[in-house]
Amino acid sequence: MYMQYALDLIEKGHAYYAFDTPEELDAMRERLTAARVVSPQYNSITRTQMRNSLTLPEDEVKALLDSGANYVIRIKIPRKEEVRLHDLIRGWVMVHSSTLDDKVLMKSDGMPTYHLANIVDDHLMGITHVIRGEEWLPSAPLHVLLYRYFGWEDTMPEFAHLPLLLKPDGNGKLSKRDGDKLGFPVFPINWKDQVTGETASGFREQGYLPDAILNFLAFLGWNPGDHKEIFSLEELVEAFSIERIGKSGTKFDIAKAKWYNEQYLRAKSNAELASFVIADAAAEGHTLSLEKAEAIVALTKERATFAADLWKESRFMVLAPAKFDEETASKKWNADAVQVLSKYAATIRAFDGVYDAATAKSLLEATAEAEGIKLGKIMQAVRLAITGLGIGPDLMEVFAILGTQEVAARIDFALATLEVV
Repeated sequence: MYMQYALDLIEKGHAYYAFDTPEELDAMRERLTAARVVSPQYNSITRTQMRNSLTLPEDEVKALLDSGANYVIRIKIPRKEEVRLHDLIRGWVMVHSSTLDDKVLMKSDGMPTYHLANIVDDHLMGITHVIRGEEWLPSAPLHVLLYRYFGWEDTMPEFAHLPLLLKPDGNGKLSKRDGDKLGFPVFPINWKDQVTGETASGFREQGYLPDAILNFLAFLGWNPGDHKEIFSLEELVEAFSIERIGKSGTKFDIAKAKWYNEQYLRAKSNAELASFVIADAAAEGHTLSLEKAEAIVALTKERATFAADLWKESRFMVLAPAKFDEETASKKWNADAVQVLSKYAATIRAFDGVYDAATAKSLLEATAEAEGIKLGKIMQAVRLAITGLGIGPDLMEVFAILGTQEVAARIDFALATLEVV
């Protein structure tokens, strides 16, 4: 199919047969390099010195074709012409034809190159917009000429050449291998090269939410013209315009992708997210009620970037600590903490009222006051006893989730395990 279009260009005088051997092409490049030509190429000047249907006698061309000699078909770029094209992002782009080479349209094996196949396919499919990366901008003048030479200027699509996605440091184009090297995904899902066996991680498997990634990607090189950053798909469709895409390359900021994921995660209801905590707890052999899982989510989702973080942040609420943070223990565990916690454990064991966060706090404050100890000085030690950690979410909310008997049991374990410094 493509050959008939290439032959049509030859008949119109816009393409030609080229019979040059690889050795002849190499010799041409060497000759130009020796003459200090910066970019040796087969163009409107050098073609006059090569073996093609523009320089060879007609009968010799016919004889070569009849004999089955190898040839390619090249476009005949005009020698002195300014090729203009309108780009939806960059405006009018002008390129002088002297900078263009006579690209191959049909290869010696009878297959079309991208340039010919792309133009013919887009025309036959009625493509109205060609949106692609800016690395294709140097080829755009050639494509404009092809549309003109075929007589398809009236149906030529509009072009938009998008700026490149750059590495996080801005040095170079982002590649598929940069992600795992730098610690972030670049594929929607896990990807494996069937030839090399190399694998690359995907956004889905790392816990990114689809809507968050869509929102993040929309803002790579585009902005709506105001300070709003969170958009639903419908809002993006309404707000998006190609004209607001920037011309410069955009750094791939994985920290921003994580921020978007946090926003979308926090926007989900506690009931939606509870299923993640229930599933992760079950994977470790523990059953969680929906009520408790929702309470855990309410306390931890502001600290989570991914759904998996909910369990990481709340695991201690289901599994009592078997060990304690050594640095916190060495600095904060003392006789005052032991004194208050011993009394508090006895108090809550006997308590039969509603044990919510406010009650847990008031009982602890009353115990510390009765012992003549300032609560603020021992709060890290209290956290250590209950969670095994030096930091974490609101401790009184943790007390309420655990309940009096579990809190008392954890205090007993800490008192029996930790040594006063």
